[in-house]
Amino acid sequence: MKHGKKYKEAAKLVDRTTFYEIEDAVALAKKTASAKFDETVEVHIRTGCDGRHAEQQIRGAVVLPNGTGKTVRVLVFAKGDKVAEAEAAGADYVGGDELIPKIQNDGWLDFDVVVATPDMMGVVGRLGKVLGPKGLMPNPKAGTVTMDVTKAINDIKAGKIEYRLDKTNIIHCPIGKASFTEEQLKQNLDTLLGAIVKARPSSLKGQFLKSITLASTMGPGIKINVAKY
Repeated sequence: MKHGKKYKEAAKLVDRTTFYEIEDAVALAKKTASAKFDETVEVHIRTGCDGRHAEQQIRGAVVLPNGTGKTVRVLVFAKGDKVAEAEAAGADYVGGDELIPKIQNDGWLDFDVVVATPDMMGVVGRLGKVLGPKGLMPNPKAGTVTMDVTKAINDIKAGKIEYRLDKTNIIHCPIGKASFTEEQLKQNLDTLLGAIVKARPSSLKGQFLKSITLASTMGPGIKINVAKY
């Protein structure tokens, strides 16, 4: 993969053999974000889990104290008085059966998170093949299948993110924008890592967090010292 001049300049600032403390890694991630847009800072966590075993599948959600810096569009599947509740709580879109063909046939996906009340999961289930691969399927573990739609929407708008293992047993999550202060990024990262450490599967033998890498959208990877975790 060829890298541009800016990336090469940024990469010179990072020692690939060093495992940085969180404070230093965050400072470097900000320094190496040199694109014209406000880059997202992401963390990539390689775990010792084997996602093929159901009991080692990690999935959950956490509200980042300083948000993600991104405006999140929320779609709520609800009926009855929950429709008005979702609208009042600030949902961007609210509906039911009528949204199925729009999403299935017209390819409408102008939303980032889907929330559903439990009584709507039969309807939402029909969208599994569309929403599933995009990671948009509502899930009780992530707090997106709930009767308390107000809390779900408020949490999401405040900076709630979902974490889950991918096929290679790595967790990828945004922790904010390059324009955030170092302290804001550090707080977000600490909160996320704290939640993931708590989610360690009881059946897992050996090391849980094998490596943690921080990077901005266009910047180089910065390795974090995992010893304290």
